[in-house]
Amino acid sequence: MSQILVVGSVAYDTIATPSGSVENTLGGSANYFSIPASLYSSVRVVGVVGKDFTERDFAIMRERDIDTSGIQIEDGETFRWSGSYIDNLNEAVTLKTELNVFRFFNPTLPAAHRRTPYVFLANIDPVLQMRVLEQVESPQFVALDTMNYWIDSKLDALKKVLKHVDAFLLNEKEAMKIAQTSNIVVAVQKLLELGPKIVVVKRGEYGFFMSTEGRHFVLPAVPVANVVDPTGAGDSFAGGFIGHLCRSGYKRGGDNYRILQEACINGSVVASFCVEDFGVGALKKLTWPKIEERLAHFRKVVSVWS
Repeated sequence: MSQILVVGSVAYDTIATPSGSVENTLGGSANYFSIPASLYSSVRVVGVVGKDFTERDFAIMRERDIDTSGIQIEDGETFRWSGSYIDNLNEAVTLKTELNVFRFFNPTLPAAHRRTPYVFLANIDPVLQMRVLEQVESPQFVALDTMNYWIDSKLDALKKVLKHVDAFLLNEKEAMKIAQTSNIVVAVQKLLELGPKIVVVKRGEYGFFMSTEGRHFVLPAVPVANVVDPTGAGDSFAGGFIGHLCRSGYKRGGDNYRILQEACINGSVVASFCVEDFGVGALKKLTWPKIEERLAHFRKVVSVWS
């Protein structure tokens, strides 16, 4: 089985939505990505936590055979984020951010991690993303995510690292901000000109827009009757997307368009499970048969021949 490396945040979240609220639930981009991705392939996580990070939460990762040897444990408290979706389920209002030990995060890859073939750089500082790329050796595929904070504060550094990745995954507002346009087709073209060969724009309840080599692939989101908490849906999309590429043996240079289409569909399906519970609650219970069942259902939903 091939392997995936994710470098990102491991956090505790406090979240309020119209469905209720939770305090200090397991979160962070690395967890939302790695838990579903582990159903597709072996996953290695690089991140940092404080001494308050519980063995129970380490066990959640280890039960999925996720390699946590790259997670640094430092004196202090784990990164914490508090947000509300009370007014709009499509956009979180950040109430409080406590970086804690994450403020000083300097990702150093264990020697065994440096030849991991598939790499996901979650939405950390682009300077740190570049530092990770300088440590990995001949990866087969590299994907990168970002966030508005880095677009506003470190756009030049972000553009530098984008020249070295295969795929750029980001949400619609982020795409429009970087490209300085309100047209998704124009935005994606401008993003491709920055270096990546593949751009996937995650559009929440409206699905995704993927573009590569002059071809576009667009689908709606998987219909979900009860959206509880959209936190982490974008990272879980990336887990399904990159997980499928790894499982399918994606390699640069071939005719990969069909694999990329299926990767987007897998990402959408995984994200549809994520939003059905607070934090990683639904992802912890996710199984491969559940993914296969929803994949089959979604293909019927979007097919004009069914």
